[in-house]
Amino acid sequence: MDKTTLSLSVGATETLKAMVTSEDAEDKSVQFTSSDTAVATVTPVQGKVTAVAEGRATITATTTEGQTATCEVTVTPEE
Repeated sequence: MDKTTLSLSVGATETLKAMVTSEDAEDKSVQFTSSDTAVATVTPVQGKVTAVAEGRATITATTTEGQTATCEVTVTPEE
């Protein structure tokens, strides 16, 4: 994942990038999920994070082979 931490204000968005580094992986697709969609949502394929409400959430990128990477998202009040 291109970031391990991210700070956003409510309503802000940012796109995370993750790539498969295994040379022999046939399927290099990645699926993104959020630990708390009430705080931050993420599009499953594109990795676009949207800050929904103040708090913390973990965005996880998972490869088809089960490898994972995470980014801790902190959402602050709207500025």
